[in-house]
Amino acid sequence: MFYYLLQNFNIMHTLQNFIGYMDFVWPYLLLLFIWDATMRLIAMWKSGRNNDAVWFICIAIFNTLGILPLIYMLLKKKDSKNLQTT
Repeated sequence: MFYYLLQNFNIMHTLQNFIGYMDFVWPYLLLLFIWDATMRLIAMWKSGRNNDAVWFICIAIFNTLGILPLIYMLLKKKDSKNLQTT
């Protein structure tokens, strides 16, 4: 019985540490969410304007924390420079 109570105490102590850790992490998760939403909206707007349906769907479906939208914008930036020089 004493061992069972000791185990429950350890579980509660671990849970309290986890909750304390989450207080530290929430602001970073919020910043990450804002970054992802901003990059996603900009890239979806640009892909919609360029009639890139495949890119639009991929950006909408896959959650890559802003990496896929950033790749799209960098690739299309190069394409738009080529179009302006010709």
